Amino acid sequence: MGLTVGVDVGGTKIAAGVVDDAGSILEEETEPTPATDPAAIATAIADVVGRLRRSHDIEAVGVGAAGFVDAKRSTVLFAPNISWADEPLAGRVGAHIDLPVVVENDANAAAWGEFQFGAGKDVDDLLLIAVGTGIGGGYVTENRLYRGAFGVAGEVGHLRMVPAGIRCGCGRYGCWEQYASGQALVRQARDRVSDELPEAAALSAVVGGDPERLTGPMVTEQAQAGDPLARELLADIGRWLGEGIASLVTVLDPAVVVLGGGVAEAGDLIVEPARRAFARTLPAAGHRPAPKLRTTDLGNRAGMIGAADLARTP
Repeated sequence: MGLTVGVDVGGTKIAAGVVDDAGSILEEETEPTPATDPAAIATAIADVVGRLRRSHDIEAVGVGAAGFVDAKRSTVLFAPNISWADEPLAGRVGAHIDLPVVVENDANAAAWGEFQFGAGKDVDDLLLIAVGTGIGGGYVTENRLYRGAFGVAGEVGHLRMVPAGIRCGCGRYGCWEQYASGQALVRQARDRVSDELPEAAALSAVVGGDPERLTGPMVTEQAQAGDPLARELLADIGRWLGEGIASLVTVLDPAVVVLGGGVAEAGDLIVEPARRAFARTLPAAGHRPAPKLRTTDLGNRAGMIGAADLARTP
């Protein structure tokens, strides 16, 4: 198959690119996400694909969606941040553009992109942990994307880490993403600013004392500038990540674990604490082969590239 389009649908932005069979992006387009209107989302995806088709001969489209996608790779069963519930996304988009459309979970798409063209292209088994607002995961084993019996494998962010812990958007309590994600970082930073602790002075100054204005990138910027509290908060996220990864590795035994999403922007401020926690909590560490922990090669385009490649993969 020749050129395909990969589409990454986020809560605020739809990003799409024309991708060749070597994983290179030839052209990109973006569109705001009308997140509360499923029909409008399908139309927006079709619009952005249409603009790319003006100068490229496109054979198929792959859509990475942040949600539970069925085994037929066509319906979004549920999405926490977009108004999708049993949404026939492939059919809706396909009706607009008259091209084959494949829908895949966005973290699965990113895992496939890294496996084919990025940080895992030298191995047969890869686990991707995508850390953004929440935590997503994708698992490739023996050169195939593992999707489970019903298509919804890889939702690692909802592993319970703390019994009776913080309530999660999924309706349960104590999920991993409540402790090791962008939303966890922001919540903890805002709490420190709200408490008017002396060590939170730098973060407070950034937002004029209003904790609700604080964002994850702001915390990362302050950490990179050397603020002790911001660095402590990122290290805590890294510790939770490492401990969760150790549990997943115990079950899945991948050759490589790739850390993607916003974690890549913080770099070693999160990654090194994650590596230390992983090494400390991996069962039988020192008596078993351990996977390499790597950061993404493809960055925030991994999902786009992976979705495009999955459009040409049976």
